[in-house]
Amino acid sequence: MQEITQQGNELYLENTSLNGIANQYGTPSYVYSKAAITDSYHAYTKALGDYPGKICYAVKANSNLAILQILAALGAHFDIVSGGELERVLRAGGAANQIIFSGVGKSKAEMERALELGIACFNVESEAELVTLSAVAEKMNKQANISLRVNPDVDANTHPYISTGLKENKFGIAIDDAVRIYSWANTLPNINIVGVDCHIGSQLTDITPFLDALDRLLILIDQLQEAEITIQHIDLGGGIGVVYRDETPPAIDTYLAKVKEKIAPRGLELVLEPGRSIVGNAGLLLTEVMYLKPGEHKNFAVVDAAMNDNIRPALYQAWQDLKPVVVDSEEQTLTWDIVGPICETSDFLAKERELALKQGDRLALLSSGAYGFVMASNYNTRNRAPEILVDGDKSYLIRERESFADLIRGEHLLENI
Repeated sequence: MQEITQQGNELYLENTSLNGIANQYGTPSYVYSKAAITDSYHAYTKALGDYPGKICYAVKANSNLAILQILAALGAHFDIVSGGELERVLRAGGAANQIIFSGVGKSKAEMERALELGIACFNVESEAELVTLSAVAEKMNKQANISLRVNPDVDANTHPYISTGLKENKFGIAIDDAVRIYSWANTLPNINIVGVDCHIGSQLTDITPFLDALDRLLILIDQLQEAEITIQHIDLGGGIGVVYRDETPPAIDTYLAKVKEKIAPRGLELVLEPGRSIVGNAGLLLTEVMYLKPGEHKNFAVVDAAMNDNIRPALYQAWQDLKPVVVDSEEQTLTWDIVGPICETSDFLAKERELALKQGDRLALLSSGAYGFVMASNYNTRNRAPEILVDGDKSYLIRERESFADLIRGEHLLENI
């Protein structure tokens, strides 16, 4: 995280002490840097330059209203995958005509709401979805702008759970079927074809799969042109990785320069859907050591954050850097597994880390801004952590810590049992 520094023996996010954050808001807590979010978004707009296009932030990466508000104020468009995300964007100040609706399972109610508001485009992922969308639009006497999400069968060389562009993945329409389905869509009176979309996976650290997918899409676009179907934009999704450990993701300007070179002769507008690369390294999870359990075979540090707060290590075997909030040179350095209080062996945040620890120490799990809080749960009846935004030397509570009343809201005891 570029906004993390050590001042004296303490870690700071921007100009704010993380130990001070922990003292004020408690642990576990998610903490985000406004400057890091802003800088990451601007990396895309600068790389896009004067080329016609849209940067559509993928809301699923981090959907806090204040984060969306910051991005809306910067001029971002948005990529959503649910009706709930649609309402979040609107509540945060985003405009409906700046929203692209992705996802394999859009309901009729979600389609109706999106059409009522006038969103920019639906990324349609199946023939069955196109049938439903056409019927909904006809019933409402609306025009639905669409792209087909095409599955180009490109191996993104990433974790299988976040690979989305192979034939065996659930996403998109097989590229071999695309011309036929586009031709049929072109006959539907309430469907307006505007683009071609693909998304091959997440946390990619090599631009070769992106460019391979792009080449396949350009062949498809040429075939559509021969069928007298004009495409206005090409949507390459997101997926550019971030540095968790020693990854070397491509520079955004290098990637976009190659993309623009390929698509400019066709006059295509460029749409991108970045998420992780905007917020991933802008956030961290603060936690406190509750108990130390040194042993003959393993040393365990039990902390107050758990897999319900950050499921990435358990679900994806993800590695995230872990740093002490206050450096104590007097403690002995040992190899520790950092584990949480949940009754699951999979409940860990980090394994085999060389740290000098004592009970009560605070730790910062870095690169937690994407797919952290948004994947949190109440497993073991644990309340979800608060979210805090840092702006220079100021901090703002942008989501309160849940209470027990929050956890049981909507539940009812039986009468006369």
